[in-house]
Amino acid sequence: MFVDVILPLALSELFSYSVPAEWANTIVPGIRVAVQVGQKKLYSAIVYRVYEDKPATGYVIKEIFSVLDETPIVNDYQLKLWEWISAYYMCSLGEVMKVALPAGLKMESETRVCIVPFDNIDVDLSDIEKQIIRELEDKERSIEELYNRTKRRNILPAVKLLLDKGLLSIREELKTSYRAKTATFVRLHPSIDSEEKLNEALEAVKRADKQRAIVEGYIHAASPLSYKVPVEMSRKELLKLSRSSSAALKACVDKNILEYLEKQIGRIDNSAVSVNEISNLSSIQQQAFDKIKHQFTLHNTVLLHGVTSSGKTEIYIKLISEQLQQGKHVLYLLPEIALTTQIIHRLKNVFGNRIGVYHSHFNNHERIEVYNNLLEANNDSGFVILGVRSSIFLPYTKLGLIIVDEEHENTYKQYDPAPRYHARDSVIVLSQLHGAKVLLGTATPAIETYYNAVNGKYGLVKLSERFGNMELPVVETVDMVRARKRKQVHTHFSGMLLDGIQDALEQGEQVILFQNRRGFSPFVMCQTCGYTPRCEYCDVSLTYHKYNSQLVCHYCGYAISMQHHCPQCQSADIQACGFGTEKIEEELKLLIPEARIERLDLDNTRQKNAYERILHDFEEQEINILVGTQMVTKGLDFDNVSLVGVLNADNMLNFPDFRAHERSYQLMAQVGGRAGRKNKKGRVLIQTSDTGNPVIRYIQQHDYLSMYNSQIEERKVFNYPPFCRLLVLTLKHTNKNVVDEAAITLSHTLKAIFGNRLAGPETPLINRIQNKYLLNFRLKLGRDKAAQQAKVLLRECFDQLIQSKKEYRTLKISVDVDPM
Repeated sequence: MFVDVILPLALSELFSYSVPAEWANTIVPGIRVAVQVGQKKLYSAIVYRVYEDKPATGYVIKEIFSVLDETPIVNDYQLKLWEWISAYYMCSLGEVMKVALPAGLKMESETRVCIVPFDNIDVDLSDIEKQIIRELEDKERSIEELYNRTKRRNILPAVKLLLDKGLLSIREELKTSYRAKTATFVRLHPSIDSEEKLNEALEAVKRADKQRAIVEGYIHAASPLSYKVPVEMSRKELLKLSRSSSAALKACVDKNILEYLEKQIGRIDNSAVSVNEISNLSSIQQQAFDKIKHQFTLHNTVLLHGVTSSGKTEIYIKLISEQLQQGKHVLYLLPEIALTTQIIHRLKNVFGNRIGVYHSHFNNHERIEVYNNLLEANNDSGFVILGVRSSIFLPYTKLGLIIVDEEHENTYKQYDPAPRYHARDSVIVLSQLHGAKVLLGTATPAIETYYNAVNGKYGLVKLSERFGNMELPVVETVDMVRARKRKQVHTHFSGMLLDGIQDALEQGEQVILFQNRRGFSPFVMCQTCGYTPRCEYCDVSLTYHKYNSQLVCHYCGYAISMQHHCPQCQSADIQACGFGTEKIEEELKLLIPEARIERLDLDNTRQKNAYERILHDFEEQEINILVGTQMVTKGLDFDNVSLVGVLNADNMLNFPDFRAHERSYQLMAQVGGRAGRKNKKGRVLIQTSDTGNPVIRYIQQHDYLSMYNSQIEERKVFNYPPFCRLLVLTLKHTNKNVVDEAAITLSHTLKAIFGNRLAGPETPLINRIQNKYLLNFRLKLGRDKAAQQAKVLLRECFDQLIQSKKEYRTLKISVDVDPM
């Protein structure tokens, strides 16, 4: 028997292995096996195919090393989704596997080093070699352990020399980062099997007050007692209940009155939750709900185009309830972890512990437990997964409904590394595999989505009124050119915005300020010679973060301390230029010292539960002003926000991208939708130097349709999505000459095939990232089946290029299909 396996590596081929007879009956697709790659390296791989005919290869087929699972951890639905993502987004199955499985389910070996037994050493050793020998005298260690213990940077060359001298040997050991969480429980010792023996035990501890308190505490908590199946009680709870010490409990165990046992417990909180009945829908919501149900009879995918605060979530909840009653799984996708904080409470209030949450702020152990819980879920019971884009890869078996909330958000798109998939598009394929329905919900649909809806590919349902008949906010613009001329601008705030903030605070209301750039300022500059600190590895200036006094590259993470003297002219006149959320927060605290101000951006939410803390404090009105990046635009629901300020609309409107106007409309309309959701008509102030921009006018009029019509006409003229499939091809190499030469060669090959559908090579806005030079091509393909054949031709061209010259073997070519 033979198997083809998927390795978590960026390799285009599957690898074949033979199966020893002892495992012939246990090997099935989706199970993990340990396999050897190369001379020594071990990996856990997913069995993709099992067959009996020996593959025709030019190499010796190795046996699998071991079988790691009793049952598959990847089901057929998942493997089919992996295949589609691999083909459509032009990546390997191994790259999909790396993203799809939690880290703890992907094992690879670590190198262990040990001493070869010897009587005496006749060779001269350097100091570092002697230190390595000393560290290995008592036990073998991993390379990482040796590095940490020796504190030497050049440890690998020294290890290699010792291997060459025959003084060390190495072996590979398969490791996993996942460990099941356990806790200590206490129960009656098996020897105490009657009331008489229990009385004897109490008599034995009657003079030891702490020990007696423990035994009596256990008896009270475990009442009524069962001697055949003793009640198990948490050690921690028993000590708390009896107010005794660990030593007293150990004494009871030593006297064979109680006994310890270790039990596996979950990291996910599944404690009982009180649930409420589903709220009744308003007449308008009910009409939309009925229309969705009707559209589902005609289409597998339906777009719910509902204005902000129209009550889309209540409709989602009713649809979810219907699926759970049928024992189906539901996937509820959100674009940001921040959104899960609010939605999880609303869903748990209705569905209790039938809700699972899955996102990157969970640690690896928690993600594995969610994965395993779904893998082991009873097929008769419904279950809801609430998560971000990676949730599409979980092992669903009875998926009935997928909800994609805020479907327009670009955070549903994976950028790096591959696979560069879009979760919204991928769940449509996932739904087809399961025979499920997809509901896309948003107030500002993506152009492509709305195009599909109005042309009949998707169903379309509109919800055009806010819940409770609340009016949409008034949108006003502030002409910053005029305000500066009249000296009405204080730092980065117009007088009109500051007055609006003061009015809101005096009324006891809250304010959200949106600035789509984090950090204190985008760059710093010497005012004497014009020097600007730049990243050593990327062609970009360093962003100043004042809270830790660092200049940071937002592309590779390179950071240096803030420079107070110019390294070129030694001038001390270095100033921060531009502004980000951190600077806005600082200036507000100076202008309005009585206000409680908080920031919501990537820098301020790195710690676990930081999102929850900030949003909870804002919801409880412990924060007056919330300053944030895109995180504050995405579906958050606050009762007391009366004013939203957009501090710099021009950066978004003038960004050099064909989606700039669409994104600007979506961001500003969404953040404006946070205002006036419950008690009072909201107000939105947009600071801009281009008050006549048509996008600003559409936002003021809440006119999505006019924005859509203008954009769709423009894209039709210039042949942009949805009228074509767009691919961005990127060449990367550490040597600029190699990139330039390879791009010219590839250009000739591709233009002979694709003609004027290919544009490039062109230098991107940032042409060096992580010390690699970049050149881009843009390729426009038709939306028919020929697009898949074009991808096959592309792959052949890439292979031909890489094999044509020795220098090109280290060239990286990435493909971004449907870039955002």
